[in-house]
Amino acid sequence: MKRSIGDRIFDTANIIVLGIVAIITLYPLYYVFVVSFTDPAEYIRKQGYILFPQKWTLDSYRYLLSTSAFRNATMISGILATLGTALSLVVTAALAYGLSRKRLQGRRIIMLLILITLLFSPGLIPPYLLIRDLGLINSIWSLILPVLTSGWYVILMKSFFDSIPVELEESAVIDGSTDIGVFFRIVLPLSLPALAAFGLFYAVAYWNTFFSAVLYINDHAKWPLQLVLRNMLIDSSTQAGGSAAAEMMAGQNIPTETLKMAAVVIATIPILCVYPFLQKHFAKGVMLGSVKG
Repeated sequence: MKRSIGDRIFDTANIIVLGIVAIITLYPLYYVFVVSFTDPAEYIRKQGYILFPQKWTLDSYRYLLSTSAFRNATMISGILATLGTALSLVVTAALAYGLSRKRLQGRRIIMLLILITLLFSPGLIPPYLLIRDLGLINSIWSLILPVLTSGWYVILMKSFFDSIPVELEESAVIDGSTDIGVFFRIVLPLSLPALAAFGLFYAVAYWNTFFSAVLYINDHAKWPLQLVLRNMLIDSSTQAGGSAAAEMMAGQNIPTETLKMAAVVIATIPILCVYPFLQKHFAKGVMLGSVKG
């Protein structure tokens, strides 16, 4: 169908406006990336106003990765993302699968309790007192156990399990499979799109762990990467002597800004690398778990 002049003008205006918005949105990311690879001498000479560096260097990355504090913080965040995501998926999937089976006794009561957690929050003090009384202060488990599962994710995954034909499970039971066997051999393989989608949610949340670390982790050596990054970006000079941020910002002949930008890039890359591999499952998993409720 032939388009009118008004439609063409409207489309052109949309492209121009959206292009400008895209440039405004992407420029800060581009600036962070470019500055992190800029030669320290060039950055000092141009006083930070750089669109394209004349000399690219990895000095900031080499220095950050050479510090034990940064490597340790990255390792802690990596452990949180891998271990926490795996445990959260197991707990969420197991709870959602049990609630999706109508033969489960007390199913309605459990669902009601889960819905209550969506409507009411205990605040900050009760969880802190619980973590303290359990002896988990300064423990990595204090960053995993309180957020091991989410009521919202349980409900969505339950909706996904409801869409799996019951006949598949009945045939497996006839062949002699137990409930655990049905769960691991039948249900989970069919639930890869949902597991990929929620696994990405959990991984991003664990990798970006910040506020709970502020509450429960007092030892600087056990800080996750996001907390160290926060102290670097605000003002490392105000940190206590010997802190992780202060150690990393003491780079010789390297501007603090390039170190900060390099740290931001390193903290961003893992999620950017994981997302493309899960993207094909992401939309399918979310839609199946939310529409068929």
